[in-house]
Amino acid sequence: MDYFLNINWNKITPCLVLLVLEVVLEFSDCATPAEVNKHLELGRDFLARGQLSDALTHYHAAVEGDPNNYLTYFKRGTVYYALGKAKFALQDFTKVLELKPDFTSARLQRANVYLKLAQYREAKEDYLQITYEDPANSEALSQYHRVDEYAEELRLAEAYYRGGDFRAAAELATRLLELSPWAAQLRQLRAECYVALNDLFSAVSDIRSVNRLQQDSTDGYLRLAALLYRLGHVSDSLKEIRECLKLDPEHKECFPFYKKVKKIDKFLIDCEQASEARDFNECIRSANKVLQLENEVLLVVFEGRKWLCSCSVKEELFTEALTACDSALQIQKDARVLCDRGDALLGLEMYEDAIHAFKEALQLEEGLQRAKDGAARAQRAQKQAEQRDYYKILGVKRSASKQEIVKAYRKAAQRWHPDNFSGDDSAKKLAEKKFIDIAAAKEVLTDPEKRAQFDAGVDPLEPEARGGHGAPFHSPFHHFNTVSPFQFKFHFN
Repeated sequence: MDYFLNINWNKITPCLVLLVLEVVLEFSDCATPAEVNKHLELGRDFLARGQLSDALTHYHAAVEGDPNNYLTYFKRGTVYYALGKAKFALQDFTKVLELKPDFTSARLQRANVYLKLAQYREAKEDYLQITYEDPANSEALSQYHRVDEYAEELRLAEAYYRGGDFRAAAELATRLLELSPWAAQLRQLRAECYVALNDLFSAVSDIRSVNRLQQDSTDGYLRLAALLYRLGHVSDSLKEIRECLKLDPEHKECFPFYKKVKKIDKFLIDCEQASEARDFNECIRSANKVLQLENEVLLVVFEGRKWLCSCSVKEELFTEALTACDSALQIQKDARVLCDRGDALLGLEMYEDAIHAFKEALQLEEGLQRAKDGAARAQRAQKQAEQRDYYKILGVKRSASKQEIVKAYRKAAQRWHPDNFSGDDSAKKLAEKKFIDIAAAKEVLTDPEKRAQFDAGVDPLEPEARGGHGAPFHSPFHHFNTVSPFQFKFHFN
């Protein structure tokens, strides 16, 4: 250090100053043997406790402190091996063999890494070298005699795939992956077999593994995003395609795919939010936007039709809902869509078909409470259809407010008042019947308790509903001052 203190710094250029400082810093960062040993001890302790990441941190420090110690590389390589980090384990074991070519344990570990990567030729070479150095090494000897068999099975799996025998190729790949779980090309091969067999969920699982094994792969993220999109998992697809764009923001395939998926994901989220807010018209508009953007990928089309079905039912657009539900069910049977279909059929007074839809939903998802309730409701409605339908009499929706019901009552009562039909006895009798029904509808639907009974399938004005007792239904004519038979003055409530 005295040398650096005696330098005439005024005669040295800025670049040379930086160079000298770098040498000084590098010199000062060199760890002492005691510090290296301390890191090795801590690494061994963490390794014994199974804390691999902490052990790795100390082995990193030991390697940096003594870059020519083959044992330090070997210890770090074994931690990488335990963590499944094949690339780094391979680098460390190779470095060990550069520093000490006759270190058999390192060569055996490297051979095992090659085996797990399905790099069978390289594994065979290492196993062979070990048998020269240590003829009694049973593990190396056993694997050496079998590695050609593994290589042949890999070639056969690839041949099956090229020949279109995807199931046989997938079975062979599965067997090899038990031996070579870090082999990205094997998982890729099996994933493509699953795609060809239309087992997309299994394909997604394998492509995820490939992406972990081959980090920073735009092709891998694009493939995974496309598969998830085909499965109708739009949000998951968007997440994966964003990973592609992190690596290459202007990727010629990822970028246009991202723009499309982002729009569809937004519209599907809009459907959900609008439905929760009971803004069913907005939900219908968003669902139609999904269907305008996508008409080929069936499970994405299913998502759009599913929302169109659900929100049309809730808006009581029963005919439109039935069409949307049937279109969705042509793509995929779904218990909840069947329940929506049942509700649409109920709204259209097709009670038998509604009961069948709810029962079919229960076959798909046993114990689904909505389907159980729907079937019971459809059966009550079927029974109720033989009685008066007070909603239909007033021409209001089942979701109508009390204000809407009173307004509809006044309009219907004015239209069907018997005084309006004084010249025709048959018309007058029809008007009298209609007027009685209108008044009964108003009495039931403006009374919360009676309305709840009616919605549950019981007409509260029927004698049996009152158990043979209770307040009778008042004639609608008690609301008027009678001057002569069927001459009334209006006193609407």
